[in-house]
Amino acid sequence: MANQPPLVMLSAGEASGDRHAAALFLALKGLLPEVEGFGMGSCALHAAGVEIVFDSSGIGVIGLAEIARHYGEIRGALTLMKKAAASRQPDLLICVDYKEFNFRLAKAAKALGIKVLFYVSPQVWAWRPGRVKRYGEIIDHMAVIFPFELPYYEAYKVPATYVGHPLAGKVKATLPRDVVRARLAAEAGFEQDKTPLIGLLPGSRANEIKRLLPVILDAAERLMDTHPTARFLLFQAASLPPDTITEALAARRLPVQVIQGQDYDLLQCADAVITVSGTATLEVALLGVPMAIVYRLAPLSYWLGRLLVKVPFIGLPNILAGRRLVREFIQHEATADNLAQEMSRILDHPAVADTIKQGLAEIRGVLGDRDGSFELALLARDMLLSNAQRDPD
Repeated sequence: MANQPPLVMLSAGEASGDRHAAALFLALKGLLPEVEGFGMGSCALHAAGVEIVFDSSGIGVIGLAEIARHYGEIRGALTLMKKAAASRQPDLLICVDYKEFNFRLAKAAKALGIKVLFYVSPQVWAWRPGRVKRYGEIIDHMAVIFPFELPYYEAYKVPATYVGHPLAGKVKATLPRDVVRARLAAEAGFEQDKTPLIGLLPGSRANEIKRLLPVILDAAERLMDTHPTARFLLFQAASLPPDTITEALAARRLPVQVIQGQDYDLLQCADAVITVSGTATLEVALLGVPMAIVYRLAPLSYWLGRLLVKVPFIGLPNILAGRRLVREFIQHEATADNLAQEMSRILDHPAVADTIKQGLAEIRGVLGDRDGSFELALLARDMLLSNAQRDPD
């Protein structure tokens, strides 16, 4: 490494992981300007200057049944990544989330003598805590994003560091809410103080969009029956093809403004949000916006999940708080009527909205304000430098 730039291989399989990996690489670039990167990711990682050997935008699926349907493509991606690791021999492999895929990639890299840093621990606190030992055998270090995860790794003497959540300190608006709402009202021609504004976050995976976007839009239509002046902001993930949302909206008569990417200035303006489960729930929580969480899996995936998962919630805000802060509508409860009723409950009862906001304020305290991407970059830098010290040639 003394005669050539340090080379990092990154592996991110979903939209959120792609963003986290990009933030990490940019922070690492600030610490080691000469570092180069390649690997699996999508538009965010590519924009950060990483050479993409496999575009992961098509394999970001969740649920055993869904993974089975995409098995051929996922297996092909894994084979390609293993070959890339063997041929290019990076100084460090950084696996970002996408647990089962990255477990197999990490195992192959470890066998090649490549150091492995794993970022975003599997949810051992929710199910299969014994996985900690298995991960300890194929990684060099685990970077966890929640402080309560550390003891699981310490118990098995697996090197682990709490680096902080990648969203902590980053999810914040840049403009006052009233200013942004006034601008929206002027552009769309509605009354700023009398128009309910609902945020819609249908997810970043193709199977999420297929399964949940129709339900979310049905709920919006039902809400219009009771709140005819309502307006909607639909946030489209950058990883989705541009026409994915517009085609779904074509047959609808809804006052929807489609927002490309996650705009926190606009998201803070919502009076309430319907969001799929996942990282988005944490973003909404950190902005203090009342929400309803919706999720639906293939029946087999849901049944197996019920058997394996030991926590009572699926939404991160509820998991972190240890109690229900916001309503979750999962599987058979994920209906348009239920979602519309919950939105009405929040909109029509200020005390309900205030109680939810007070609960969500706790989440920022739990996560703190440390820069998870920078802390992770420091850890990656130290691992790269330790390589150089052992192998000066």
